[in-house]
Amino acid sequence: MARDGTATRSNILDTAEAMILDRGYSATSIDKLVAQAGVTKGSFFHHFDSKAALAHTLVERFSHADLDLYAQNRARAEKLSRDPLQQVLIMTGLYQEMMEGLTEPYPGCLLASYIYEANLFDDHTLAVIADTYLQWRINLGEMLERAAAAYPPRIEVDCAHLADMFTTIIEGAFIMSKSVKEPKLVAQQIGLYRDFLELLFQPNIVTS
Repeated sequence: MARDGTATRSNILDTAEAMILDRGYSATSIDKLVAQAGVTKGSFFHHFDSKAALAHTLVERFSHADLDLYAQNRARAEKLSRDPLQQVLIMTGLYQEMMEGLTEPYPGCLLASYIYEANLFDDHTLAVIADTYLQWRINLGEMLERAAAAYPPRIEVDCAHLADMFTTIIEGAFIMSKSVKEPKLVAQQIGLYRDFLELLFQPNIVTS
């Protein structure tokens, strides 16, 4: 009976992702990877034609997981509230909650890690990264547009840019959290983004 190689393939992918997030793509050689994963080179090349093929598979897997998590959090927010602003606040709050339980800095985002060494990847792999960020812009931007329609913002704002702001905050917070070794920093920054949204879409209050 043929052996199922799914577990080995997953082990290689999981190990590679952890190593790349920790030390970067260029510093993650196949020799170091197979040693860390406890597999042979033959096993590696059975599953991946090259390191570049591994890199592309990794980023596609990460992208799918990232967008799936967004879809799950959005569905949860839409189930909990019919109000478009509350849906955005709940959705971002779910990300904040995820990060509040960290006891060590979050390892980071594979997409950003690749971009730091963009010259090492082909256009096909870089396109996956760009498409993932653009999907965030479209998906979150749509939620923000509906919130803005119900609660006109107190200052003029482009909802696509506001969606990009969430992505930018998270990516920057990952870097700062690892730099200063503060696990709670990412959750704190997401919380500030939520505060900003509440203030932005708060109806103007007239005081006497």
